[in-house]
Amino acid sequence: MTEASVRKVFVVVGIPAFNEERTIAKVVLRARRFANYVIVCDDGSSDMTGEIAEELGVEVIRHEKNLGKGAALRSLFEAARRVGADVFVTLDADDQHDAGEIPRLLKPIISGDADIVIGSRFHSGDLIPAVRRLGNRILSFVTGLFAGEVRDTQSGFRAYSRRALDVIDVVEDGYGVDSQILVDAREKGLKIVEVPVSVKYPKDVKTHKKNFIQHGVEVILSLIELVSEKRPLAFLGIPGLFLFAFGVAAFIKVLSIFNETRQFAIGTAMFGVVSTLAGMVLVFVALILWVVGRRLSRLEKRVSSRVVG
Repeated sequence: MTEASVRKVFVVVGIPAFNEERTIAKVVLRARRFANYVIVCDDGSSDMTGEIAEELGVEVIRHEKNLGKGAALRSLFEAARRVGADVFVTLDADDQHDAGEIPRLLKPIISGDADIVIGSRFHSGDLIPAVRRLGNRILSFVTGLFAGEVRDTQSGFRAYSRRALDVIDVVEDGYGVDSQILVDAREKGLKIVEVPVSVKYPKDVKTHKKNFIQHGVEVILSLIELVSEKRPLAFLGIPGLFLFAFGVAAFIKVLSIFNETRQFAIGTAMFGVVSTLAGMVLVFVALILWVVGRRLSRLEKRVSSRVVG
C-alpha cells in the first residue's frame, strides 16, 4: 500500500506520550508520512515532550498531571472523532513500534476486512525479552477469556475503523485500557484481526519506565473490575452460590457429628458461617450490579434514541 493510497482516506494518528523527549520527534515525523493528521497527548510530562511535538506542527493535547495511558488514549479518541477520522491509528511514543508499518495496519480497515487491527509483536519473529514474552502471553491469555482469541492483547500499535472509533468506550485510565478496549469491542461485535509488526526494546531494561509487574497486576485488576461490572451474575453470583452451598454442607456435617458423638465441631461450624455469609454477600452484590447495569443500559438506549430522533 502506497502513501498515495493511504491518503485517499482521512487517517489520524494518535500518540500517547509521557516523558519521551528523546524519541517523540522521530515517531511523529515518521507517522506523519502516512497520516493526514497527527495528535500527541502529552500526559503530564516533566520534560520537553509536548514542546517538541508542538514545534513539529502537530496538535498537542496536554494533561496537567500524569493520568495514565488510558486517560491519554481517551483524549486521543475524542480528538480523532472531533477531526473526523476515517481510520484512527495509535502507537507508543517510545519508538518501540515502526511508524513506517502503519500501511500494514490500514490495509484490512480500508478493505473492510476488520474494524480493529492489532500490530502483533509475536507474529514478527523479532527477539522479545523472555520475561516480557512470558508476561504478555499470560496477560493475553487472561484477556482472551473475555475478549476472544487475540495473541497480542497488550500491543499499543492499533488501527480503528470509523465504526470502531464511534462505538468504543475508553473507560480505563491506566495500562488496563488495552484489554478493556478489546473486551468492549467483542461485546459490540467488532471484527478484530492481527498483523505482524516489528518491535524494538531498549537494551538496558532498567531505562524502560514501565514496571512490568505493576503493569500486569494493573491489567488483571482492571479486567476483574470490568467483568464483575458487565457479567456480575456469572463472575460473582455463581461463586457466591457455591460458597453458600459449601456453608450449608458444613452445617449439615456439624449436625451429623453432633447427633453421632454429641460433640460440637467448632472448626467446621466456623467454616460454615464464613462460607455462608460470604456466599450471601457475593450473590447480593451480583444481583445489585445486575439490576443497576440493566437500568443504566436502558437509560443509555433511551438517551441514544432521543439523540437520534
